[in-house]
Amino acid sequence: MKFNHLTIYKAAFIVIALSSCGKGFVDLKPISSITTGNFYQTEEDFKNAVNGAYAALRSGGTYGGDSYIFGEVRSDNSMPVASGSVTDQDEFDRFYIRTTNPYINNRWSNSYTAIARCNAILDRIGAITMSDALKDRYIGEAKFLRALYYFNLVRTFGDVPLVLKEITNPDEGYEYGRAPKADVYAQIEKDLTEAEAALPPNYTAAADIGRATKGAAKSILGRVLLAQKKFAPAAIQLKAVIDSKVYDLVPVYADFFKVNNKKNIEAIFDVQYKSGGVGQGNGWPNSFAPQNSGNAVIMFGGGGNNIPSDDLINAYEAGDARKAATVATSYVNASGATIPGNFVKKYFDVPALANDNANNIPIIRYADVLLMYAECLNEASYVPDGDAFDYLNDVRDRADLDPLTAIEVPDQQSFRLAIEQERRVEFAFENLRWYDLVRTDRAITVINGKAAQINLVNPVTENNLVFPIPQSQVDINKTKITPNEGAN
Repeated sequence: MKFNHLTIYKAAFIVIALSSCGKGFVDLKPISSITTGNFYQTEEDFKNAVNGAYAALRSGGTYGGDSYIFGEVRSDNSMPVASGSVTDQDEFDRFYIRTTNPYINNRWSNSYTAIARCNAILDRIGAITMSDALKDRYIGEAKFLRALYYFNLVRTFGDVPLVLKEITNPDEGYEYGRAPKADVYAQIEKDLTEAEAALPPNYTAAADIGRATKGAAKSILGRVLLAQKKFAPAAIQLKAVIDSKVYDLVPVYADFFKVNNKKNIEAIFDVQYKSGGVGQGNGWPNSFAPQNSGNAVIMFGGGGNNIPSDDLINAYEAGDARKAATVATSYVNASGATIPGNFVKKYFDVPALANDNANNIPIIRYADVLLMYAECLNEASYVPDGDAFDYLNDVRDRADLDPLTAIEVPDQQSFRLAIEQERRVEFAFENLRWYDLVRTDRAITVINGKAAQINLVNPVTENNLVFPIPQSQVDINKTKITPNEGAN
């Protein structure tokens, strides 16, 4: 969130303290009711609390540091630095995840900590005196964020506990079992619908740029509906975003990701970062730069994570402007030698400190709305060279590619594959690939078809379309929190 970065950092620290406890799932219980009672008292307190709910987007297990492991390493797009050895990330890459893997535990615990922040806001704000307009907006922002966090949970684990109120007694946490994913999705849809009604179309104050808007709520709702194959309702939401004329494609693809262009017209909702030693920097540019590259690629060196697969490199058509903006296959070291090796180039900055970059991480942007809408139109009815082609080709045109026609894409299934291909190269390393493959029922076919390339430990089955429930959660509440049998 670009707004009030130092305030957010302070708020994040406060709300983390208010949401901590040492008992697994009951981390949702505030550590001190006296402390929380003193905190949620004023309009300023609620501004800080809402900012803290946004700050949770940067957590490793939500939409921040570790999210690429779920969306990219799990797919055919990339691999971890030590693929082939027994590492926590390698388990995602080659499908043998332990129930004790720290990344799945972080997704669960970080998400529920974030949800606890949202629930505390929603339960307590009614008693506070402030303008109705501001109160409604804060409620809308909290519901929007709660929906985002639950969306990550349900598409990661399937059935998950659905907690919609502040937990004030540690024993309450044990009452929540895994709710059916249909119920979780219904709540996500409800939260986003109510958020859209309360949120403004945009913000005029510079300090508020980056907060959730009507367009963000509609866009995410479209994605949520599409994930459930609710194509007609999704199309309504996505077309409303298009017709609003609030958003457009940035003319040059690479410009979207430039640090000095974060307020651009294509950005619908991002995870906001700020460099400068204030604890809000993005570590991805350093993490993704090649190992042992010194300062040749980025200051303070690289971790070699999220290595693009050759399969992805080869997926780009000749002349696709997105390739050079997204990936590199070599770099020149300090001695002037060319060092071969794939790495992610999309996120780049000049960090003030190691892992302290200013790049935002996009959660949804306008190109995604266009491609999702094209997909919905095709699912309703394939029309040769119809409107779905226009929206698909808008994205291709920006990439300097020729338009596709019914000659190359002659039927509904081939259009589905064209969308799949376009999404892969358009959103590479934006953490959508694995979830796209799952929602289109293509994950098993695609990943097993590349078993030798990926060096799979286990063939992908239906069980692998969700991740294991963290063992710590099963152990602490065995009667309510059941494992995902066979998931790995």
